[in-house]
Amino acid sequence: MPNAIPLRKIIHVDMDAFYASVEELDNPGLKGKPVAVGGSEKRGVVSAANYEARKYGVRSAMSGYLAKKNCPHIIFIKPRYARYSEISKKIKAIFFEYTELVEPLSLDEAYLDVTVNKKGNPSATLIAREIRQRILDEVGLTASAGISINKFIAKVASDYNKPNGQKTVNPEEVIPFLEALEIRKFYGVGKVTAEKMYKLGIFTGKDLKQKTLEFLESNFGKSGSYYYHVVRGVHNSSVKPHRIPKSVGAERTFSENLSSEIFMLERLEQIAEELERRLKKSDIAGKTITLKIKYSDFTLHTRSRTLPYFVADKALILETAKELLYQEAMQNSVRLLGISLANLNTEKKETAGTKEEAVSVQLQFDF
Repeated sequence: MPNAIPLRKIIHVDMDAFYASVEELDNPGLKGKPVAVGGSEKRGVVSAANYEARKYGVRSAMSGYLAKKNCPHIIFIKPRYARYSEISKKIKAIFFEYTELVEPLSLDEAYLDVTVNKKGNPSATLIAREIRQRILDEVGLTASAGISINKFIAKVASDYNKPNGQKTVNPEEVIPFLEALEIRKFYGVGKVTAEKMYKLGIFTGKDLKQKTLEFLESNFGKSGSYYYHVVRGVHNSSVKPHRIPKSVGAERTFSENLSSEIFMLERLEQIAEELERRLKKSDIAGKTITLKIKYSDFTLHTRSRTLPYFVADKALILETAKELLYQEAMQNSVRLLGISLANLNTEKKETAGTKEEAVSVQLQFDF
C-alpha cells in the first residue's frame, strides 16, 4: 500500500532518575534519601532528582534554592559526567547486542528498532523485558521502557509504569490509547502549548483528533501538522543510529555572580576551550555563534552572529563571543554564560524529509 504506515517494533528505553541512581549505586548510603544532582542551596540548577526528592516537588531545571525550600533535608551532589558517560556506554553495549538500529537521545535514553533483531525474537515486549533485566543485573540500575509501532507512542508509553516498569501499546490499541491520553502527556506538547490547547477546548487526544488540519495549523503553525498526524498514530520518523546534531554548545553557571567583564572574558575563554574540544571530538564545525547570558534575576538573553565560513577553532569562536558580549551593555550581574555553534557542516548529511501522511491501514502485527 503506497504511503502506508511503516510497521515497526520500536522500544524506548529510559533509565530511572539516571544521574541520581548512579550516585546511589556508587554510594549506597544515599538510598532512601532525597538527592539532587547539581545545584546547591544557594544557587545553581538541579540536573536530576531521585524519586525521593520528587515527592517534595523537586525537578530537573529547578533552582537549587527552590529545591532546598521544597525539601530542607535534600542532599546536593556535584555532577560527575564522566562517570555517567561510562555507565551509559555499558548500557548502550547491551542495546547493540539486540540491534544496530539504536538512536541515543541522551546518556540515559534511546530508541531501539527491533523489527528485525539479532536475537531473532519476534516479541518486542519480551526483548524490552530482557534488556531491562540485563541492565539491572550487569549495571545495577533500573530502566523503564515503552513498546509500540513508532517512536512517538513508544516514548509516551515509557513514562506509564515508571520506575522500573514497561508498557506495550499493541497496534490495535494505538488509537484508543491516543484518544484517552491527556494532552499534556503528548510528547512535544509543553506547558505553554498545553495551556493554549486547554483554552481551545483540547484536553485529551480525542479532543485533538476532532480538530481539522487547517484549525491546528492556524493555531500552532507547523506543529499543527505534527499534532494532527501523531494523534492518528502516524509518526514515520525512523530510528536513526547516527543522529546529526543541530548545534553544539557549552556553558557554565558560576558560584558567584559576575559583574566584571574581565572575569566574564576569562570564563568565556574556558567555555570556548570546552566547545572546541567537543567540536573536534565529533569533527564538527559551524557558522552561527550564539552567546547565552543569564543574569542574576534569571532573565535570559541570547546574541548570535553568522559567519561566512565554518569555524571550530577556539580563537575564532572566542573572538566572536567577545564581540557579542560587548554588543550591548550588561543589564545586571551574570550567573551563567554559554556559547553554542549552529548552522553546522553536518546539515548537508541530513537525509530527505520525514513528511508524515495520515492513511487508513489495517495493523496486524504481533508484539
